[in-house]
Amino acid sequence: MEKAILDMCCGSRMFWFDKNDDRAVFSDVRSEEHILCDGRSLVISPDVLADFRQLPFADSSFAQVVFDPPHLVRAGEKSWMRKKYGVLDIKTWREDISAGFLEAFRVLRPHGTLIFKWNETQISVAKVIALTNQKPTIWQRTGKGDKTHWILFLKESA
Repeated sequence: MEKAILDMCCGSRMFWFDKNDDRAVFSDVRSEEHILCDGRSLVISPDVLADFRQLPFADSSFAQVVFDPPHLVRAGEKSWMRKKYGVLDIKTWREDISAGFLEAFRVLRPHGTLIFKWNETQISVAKVIALTNQKPTIWQRTGKGDKTHWILFLKESA
């Protein structure tokens, strides 16, 4: 059975209700394990090792795509923030996120939903949303200081 959901940048699957949901393909560019400063274990173990800018999936493969890319461009080389969230290249983050949006919509089926998550601690969400020409359907701010944004998109029919 083909899976209906793709998590493009799964990391440690922090927000998943079921971190092993059998409806989902978990993808990430990293596969690693760390012990954080407070002693907790951080495991990044994707089903598919892949870069969100160039996904190894056919067009229109998924009914739902989750895109939660790294949101940091500055983080210490050995910091827990880098380990937990990853980091974008400070010089190419715009091109990288833009390519990620293109890939998300490419692998999403018509009438499918893209769930995009962004924390604007270092880069404003307005700068990020400007990198796609797709129109959001729902936009919700959460977290400390309302800096985390959950933005949903519906892919138009082909």
